[in-house]
Amino acid sequence: MGDLLTLDVAGAAKAILSGSLSPIDLTEHMLERILLIDPQLKAYVEVLSDEARAAARQADAEIRSGQYRGPLHGVPVAIKELYDVRGVRTRSGSKVRDDYAADADAAVVEKLREAGAVILGTTTTYEFAFGFDSPPTRNAWSIDHIPSGSTGGAAAAVAAGMCLAGIGSDSGGSIRTPAAANGIAGIKPTYGRVSKRGITVVSWSLDHPAPMGKCVRDLAILLEIMSGVDPHDPSTKDVPVPDYTKALDGDVRGVRIGLPTNYFFDDIQPAVANALNAAVKRLEKLGAIIVPIAVPGIDGIVDAWLPIALAEAAVYHQQSLRGKADLYGEDVRMLLEAGELTLATTYINAQRVRFAWIAALRETMQAIDVIITPTLPNTAMKVGETISKIGSRQETVFEVSARFCAPFNMAGLPAASIPCGFAPDGLPIGLQIVGKPFDESMVLRVGHAFENDTDYHLKRPSLRGLIG
Repeated sequence: MGDLLTLDVAGAAKAILSGSLSPIDLTEHMLERILLIDPQLKAYVEVLSDEARAAARQADAEIRSGQYRGPLHGVPVAIKELYDVRGVRTRSGSKVRDDYAADADAAVVEKLREAGAVILGTTTTYEFAFGFDSPPTRNAWSIDHIPSGSTGGAAAAVAAGMCLAGIGSDSGGSIRTPAAANGIAGIKPTYGRVSKRGITVVSWSLDHPAPMGKCVRDLAILLEIMSGVDPHDPSTKDVPVPDYTKALDGDVRGVRIGLPTNYFFDDIQPAVANALNAAVKRLEKLGAIIVPIAVPGIDGIVDAWLPIALAEAAVYHQQSLRGKADLYGEDVRMLLEAGELTLATTYINAQRVRFAWIAALRETMQAIDVIITPTLPNTAMKVGETISKIGSRQETVFEVSARFCAPFNMAGLPAASIPCGFAPDGLPIGLQIVGKPFDESMVLRVGHAFENDTDYHLKRPSLRGLIG
């Protein structure tokens, strides 16, 4: 069957269905990898070894008896510690929730179990997902660098071969930035495509449950399983869920790709600019039509995103902030306190900016099918670095990470990050593909065509310093 380290979800499904690989052996391999690597990488919060083995045995028995559930049946996945997992502490990276154990699964976890997935464990997040790192997790490509975040634990686990897929969330880039930083694929679906039930709130109107994997086909498989209306989550929309894998035909001839002429290519590392320029040329060679566009209203959109995120988070944490303030990390507590001080007029004006941006963006996108941008203006920052320096521009980790991703949380549009190159120091670079509402199929189609013509998604970190 080949090296298990190169295996993705689609490959595992094929091998399991053919009988050349059993869910039991695959799960044992993943648990062994976790024991070998995770003491240094620190991606997992809790490894559910007994539960995973039991689920693998059940999947194996079902498949042998002809009860195959689909491409996730018997496939090991990891869950960000922001999701309720029945009987497991969901601490959301915080001492505030040390005593909380879920008595029911989150909606997405329910769907994964119904699909036969094997839950390996929970992975790290920044405290309450309120930052663009995932301490103490390190980047799989270099332990001297951060994995980004807040879904950095799942991203590092996927990149290091400690699971085949990771499930997380994205409120300002928290799936896409760690996907880019760790050289894997991740997609934030349209707002309302996937239920948020059972996931710790970051910001009600900005949160998007989202998957990550080694390639675009894996995203298509995962997203189809996760999606659908949920009567218990009024934010979900009753929009038909397509067979996303059918969109992966490798053909982008005639697809109109918007290439921003403003904002998204300002103040980025030279390696990122070079990788994006090469990606544009490659897509054009494949037959896509590159359409230069001026993205309207973009310059102030992150400034409007922040008060919305802060105010909505402050409402969610209001009670626990009163009684357990000392248990919060200092930086998160300060952000939540700033949210409590946000004026109603500030919040409403930020929403007005948001709605104007959505309307302007909708009009701009009438002439195109997707927009492409860098996912991040830089590669993963070093552990302990607090300021990103690109030319004369200096930004905090929060600012540089939100710059290109948060605008599309504000718009609620589907957006994916896929690998598109490497910097001279070997760190991965991500390409962001943004689509129209509920048109994840087009985003996946473009990403898959790019993958078919490159091998960036096939490269794996050496894990030097992680394996003795």
